[in-house]
Amino acid sequence: MPSSRPQWSKRSLTAQALGHVDPVTKAVVMPIHVATTYIRDADNGYSSGFVYGRPDNATIREAEAVLAMLEEAEAGALLFSSGMAAATAVFQALSPGDHVVASKVMYWALRHWLLTEATRWGLRIDFVETDDLDTLKTAVVPGQTKLVWVETPSNPLWTITDIAGAAQIAHAAGARLAVDSTTASPYHTRPLTLGADIVMHAATKVLNGHSDVVAGVLAGARADDFWAQIVTNRKGQGAILGPFEAFLLIRGLRTLHLRQAAQAKSAMALAQRLAAHPRIARVLYPGLPQHPGHDVAARQMENGFGYMLSVQVSEGEAAAIRTAAGVRLWKRATSLGGVESLIEHRASIEGPGTPCPPDLLRLSTGIEDVEDLFRDLDEALGAS
Repeated sequence: MPSSRPQWSKRSLTAQALGHVDPVTKAVVMPIHVATTYIRDADNGYSSGFVYGRPDNATIREAEAVLAMLEEAEAGALLFSSGMAAATAVFQALSPGDHVVASKVMYWALRHWLLTEATRWGLRIDFVETDDLDTLKTAVVPGQTKLVWVETPSNPLWTITDIAGAAQIAHAAGARLAVDSTTASPYHTRPLTLGADIVMHAATKVLNGHSDVVAGVLAGARADDFWAQIVTNRKGQGAILGPFEAFLLIRGLRTLHLRQAAQAKSAMALAQRLAAHPRIARVLYPGLPQHPGHDVAARQMENGFGYMLSVQVSEGEAAAIRTAAGVRLWKRATSLGGVESLIEHRASIEGPGTPCPPDLLRLSTGIEDVEDLFRDLDEALGAS
């Protein structure tokens, strides 16, 4: 018999955090559960479903339910203490000797970990331009490659990988596809619906959106043995998120659709205007028709092209650094996705070996007035 329950949109469900109401007080905001241990039943069981605070928590379950809904994740979602904790949990679920193909342009901290620590686990890593499917297909070795890891849009060059195409290549070789979709967020892209097996987010960024939580999340397409190993790893290593952080994350998720819509609109406006600026040599933003990945982005992204863009300053590295030093409204800081706009000379942060051009500035667009944001950049570029 068909259900009479209305099928609310993701926006409505997110705004109400799935509409859950505290059963004790009837509050529309769920409480923060901070208990570390729980009473056993008389028969020595745990009918409440909770045993101990390291592997599980009621507040964290609430946040995970919202994220699983947004990503359409059959296996559910798992929250971690950071984006790096979430990402590395995927690689630690592999076996020594397994081959991994990963995006050449990706979050620098994870790339560094893969180059140093992952090899100590016995993993073999090849970094390739995953936006080129022919290159990706050549790099994947049937029977040996166990994981393809792509970041799209990739930080900080914002290259676009065709998720559906990458999934076909990975699956044909017997590998899984994991997608770092941090900068897209489920508002713009849902990788699992495009064929990915796992999607990862640094929830620190736009999912939370207020620069006050460090968190990571994995969402799985299916509850298979590999997903079970990730669950086991989080439980054993104690990498779960704290309940207060989960509460703040729920708070941030409730306005995700509003923030992302405003940020994407402003990012597009800035990209278009900066592309015509005499002191900008190049704008990297997938929403621009001249971007190499624009057509793929238009196919797999919804509701715009995201809030992140980068610009290359025509007078070089020194001028780029002076521009970052000259802004007043934009904040010179690492991270992205918050309601405040951030600017950063990325090559200085990543150091030797970075694929980031020295004249590049990374821009994370917030929710300020876009005219103010452009004027601040324009004045800083003039002063440089």
